[in-house]
Amino acid sequence: MQRRIIIAGGGTGGHIFPAIAIANALKKISPEVDILFVGANGKMEMEKVPQAGYPIEGLDIAAFNRSNMLKNLLLPFRIIKSLNQASSILKRFRPDVVVGVGGYASFPMLRKAQRKGIPTLIQEQNSYAGKTNKILGGRANRICVAYDGMEKFFPASKLIFTGNPVRSSITQSAVTRQEALQHFGLEEGKKTVFAFGGSLGARSISEALRALLPAFGEKEVQLIWQTGKLYYETAKAAAAPYASHIKVHEFINLMDFAYKAADVVISRAGAMTIAEECVVKKPVIFVPYPYAAEDHQTFNAKSLVDKKAGLLIKDSEVSNELGNTLFSLLQNKALMEQLEENIGKLGNSNADMVIAKEVMKLMS
Repeated sequence: MQRRIIIAGGGTGGHIFPAIAIANALKKISPEVDILFVGANGKMEMEKVPQAGYPIEGLDIAAFNRSNMLKNLLLPFRIIKSLNQASSILKRFRPDVVVGVGGYASFPMLRKAQRKGIPTLIQEQNSYAGKTNKILGGRANRICVAYDGMEKFFPASKLIFTGNPVRSSITQSAVTRQEALQHFGLEEGKKTVFAFGGSLGARSISEALRALLPAFGEKEVQLIWQTGKLYYETAKAAAAPYASHIKVHEFINLMDFAYKAADVVISRAGAMTIAEECVVKKPVIFVPYPYAAEDHQTFNAKSLVDKKAGLLIKDSEVSNELGNTLFSLLQNKALMEQLEENIGKLGNSNADMVIAKEVMKLMS
């Protein structure tokens, strides 16, 4: 008998890429399993999931809008509509299990599945659980987590520590440091920094880096700088006098090359970014995005800082502190080695398979 699984959620790459990793692991365990993704219409999963080779259906759901309260007038109707759409999908597809990875579409699908008695599994990526998952957690069969102390949000008996799934392009990369530096047109034997703020960039990090460009030149430190779309032209113009050792990119597809080339990484503190950084074992300076839901990025970063596995600069202090923190770290070999060793202990390149096995157990 063919097994059927729905994977629901999305909205950002931080939800979509783990979902695809779990789907791929399920296919490795059981190639004949039938997987359907459910996302939110108009969001990036509607494009990314089919590119990965899986079918997806969209719900007409959106988040609470904090900046334009008028837009929330339609929210109750959208929730009712998306719950009805979820019911219809469950009736048609008849899944054995529904997996929620967070994001808009998770709530209606898992809520309806739980009411129909279909087993559900939640994959909570962050150290501070989102509202949706907290609501759904009480009736979920399994909750896969990546951080300690999650029993403050969920029933302890349902928790399984699995870590967060990381893209296979990073876990299985065989690129050498020499190849990575050559790819970016950089020299061997010089300290190299990789800075990025997620796919859309991070203005505060970019502004701080722009002010430091002369210092990179004086200290002969190389920089791979992923700016995102909005800051790309500004950064490119500012970096033009230093083009030999500062490489500006709007977006980097070969993230494994960028990580391999780097001695130190500067980044936000999204759960999936951290999962990748643990696998590649690099010293990281975290600048958490302060407006993320429930300020979860700060909680994510602090959980590593408490284990001496990373450094933390507040977003509001990055323009004043980044230079001193970065250049003193690059001079401090002992601290770099300590950070590398401790972040490496937290890496899990097998999380997708561990989660997939838990999904399969719910069908037996």
